Parts: sequence; structure tokens; C-alpha cells
Amino acid sequence: MGFMGPLAARPRRWTRRSVLALFAGSGLAVERGKGALFSSEFERFPDPATELEVYRLTSPEYAAHLPAYYNRALSRRGQFLICWSDRTGSPQAYRIHLKSGEWLQLTDATALDGSTVTLMPDERSFCYFDGAALKRVDFAKFREREIYRVPDGWKRCPGASLTDDGLYAIFAECRKDASRLRLVSMAKGTAATIAEAPWVISDPMGRPRRTQVLYRQESGGLWLVNFDGQQNRKLKIAPGPVGPARWAPDGRTVLYLYFPEEKTQLNTIREHTPDANQDQLVAKTSQFVHFDANRDTSVFVGASRNKASPHILILLRTTGRELTLCEHRASDPSAVAPIFSADSQQIFFQSDKQGKTAIYRVHIARFVEATEDEL
Repeated sequence: MGFMGPLAARPRRWTRRSVLALFAGSGLAVERGKGALFSSEFERFPDPATELEVYRLTSPEYAAHLPAYYNRALSRRGQFLICWSDRTGSPQAYRIHLKSGEWLQLTDATALDGSTVTLMPDERSFCYFDGAALKRVDFAKFREREIYRVPDGWKRCPGASLTDDGLYAIFAECRKDASRLRLVSMAKGTAATIAEAPWVISDPMGRPRRTQVLYRQESGGLWLVNFDGQQNRKLKIAPGPVGPARWAPDGRTVLYLYFPEEKTQLNTIREHTPDANQDQLVAKTSQFVHFDANRDTSVFVGASRNKASPHILILLRTTGRELTLCEHRASDPSAVAPIFSADSQQIFFQSDKQGKTAIYRVHIARFVEATEDEL
């Protein structure tokens, strides 16, 4: 007779969690569509240029992307990120657990605009555009609510974001050669037009801790307007092509990349203070085409377009000194879009260097001091 101790006497009870874990570990989806789980695809390797450890979070066999650089993709405590991918055949939003690597499918969208996926401030829900519809989804039970729909005869312009308190969505709508900037209540779905222009408005961003919106003109200009439509004005920034722009976390200044028209000149990070109408140089870069700043704007991370050195670098504001972290080798360096984690201890970026676009992570605690998220 075989051993009949306590471990052998009881058959295993299969809970829903254990069944999901079994399927997730096999690499198969538990079910198709919203709520499907997929196993980790994390891979760690030394960077060829620096030998720092780089983590690839998604497989290059299918495309996976971060949302627009000004939208929230990372949880404050670093438990997870949200992204979008075509891994099941159509673009859908996913949540990736940053310790286990497990994927959770969040949407069954018919026309997802992945750039608009963004976490709500409470991190219990997220929102996105599915075609003309702005939707909000709770993580707990995947309850989905349509907040707003772009009216017939209009189409949405590039870009959409939330105010830092999550009370309003901000985006623009186009009709023929004109566009209007819209402010939509996330609670009621009511919409107000706060600016109009005879050109395409794009990439609107709410000003942290203030009731103002920064938005872009198609030719590269940056504009600022109050929630009530007052003081709509073009900012007096450096003349010439303007790259990515973003608010400093405290909302006092706009940080942006400036691309000199003279190709022999270096791309620079500049800072504009709207309340004082002042614009100043922060640092010259090794040809950054995309960038991010940590919470206290003491350190920047950038993706270089230099073909001889296609790198991700960090730049110290006080000295202007740069440090190479790793290669990105993306076919389009401007799409790399590196971002800091909330505590400034990790960098996330995307690249198609190993196949289709995948998401990568680099730990930088040995180089950069931790910062606290004040939200």
C-alpha cells in the first residue's frame, strides 16, 4: 500500500485563481478577449554597448507599445504598466504585472487608439478612445462606460489626455480645415469648447495644479488657454522646429526639445515659464529626439537620433553631463519615447531593434537618486 500521509490523502482543490495561473504559466490565454491572461515573456540580457542589464518585457514577435508619452502608463508604486498590443490580432489594451510579467487583456475594442490609453489618478480604472467613443473601464470587474462620443461630421485630432486630477478629458475635434479644443467632464460627459483654430490642434495636455491646457499647432507652435477659453495665446518659445513638449510635474514650466534648423547644431532641452513669459536653455544634448524628466527635473532621459550612437542616455541638469544607458537601435528614434518610473529608479522605452516594437526596462538606481511621487 502506498503512503497515505496528510499530503496524499487530500485531492487538490482547483480554485479559479489556480486554474488561471496554470493557463497563464502555459503561455495560453484562459479565454479570448477582455480578462484573458498571458504568461510572462520577460527576457534579460546585457546591453552590447554598456553591459548594463536590459529587460525586454514583451515579445518582438508582435507589436507592443506604450501610450502617448504624456499619458500615465505606470503605476506610482511600480506594480504594473498599461500598454497596447496587437498580440491577439487587433489592437487592445493590456496590463502587465512588473514582477510576475503576467499580462491581463483589458479591452475588446473595435478601433482602439492606443496612444490615448491612460490610467486614472486612483489607478483603479483607465480610459481610452475606441473610434469616436471615449470610454472608462474599471479594473475590478471590467465595467465599461461610454463617457462621450465625437459628433457626426467631426473627427478627433491626434492626441488626448486627462487633467492631473482625472476630472476632465482633453482632446480636439476637426472638421475640414478647422479644429476645436474640447474639455469633457469624466463624471457627466458634458463637453465645452475652449479654443478654436483654422489648423489642426494636437496633443493637448492639462497644466498640473492649474486650470489651463497646453496644445500644439501643426507647424510646431505651442499654445496655452484657460479652461474657460480666456487668455488663449501662443507661447513665445525659441523660433524654429519644436520637438516633444511636456509640463514639469509641478506645472510651473514647459520643458521641450528644440531642433535647430542648422543641421550642424545640437538639439537642446529648453524650458519656458508661461507666467513670466521667459524661455531659457537647459542643456545641449547628443541629438535627443525624445525625452522625459524625473519628478524634480534634475535628470533627463533621452533617445538619440545619432546613427553612430543610437542610445538611451541620461543627462544631469546641473552639469549637462550625459551617461549612456543602453542601445535603442530603433528604426525611428523619435518613437522610442523613454519615460521615468515615478520614483526615478527605472527607465521604460520602446524599440523595434529585435523585430516588431517591444517594451524595454533599464534599472538606474546606481546612477539616479530616488524621488517621491507627491500625488
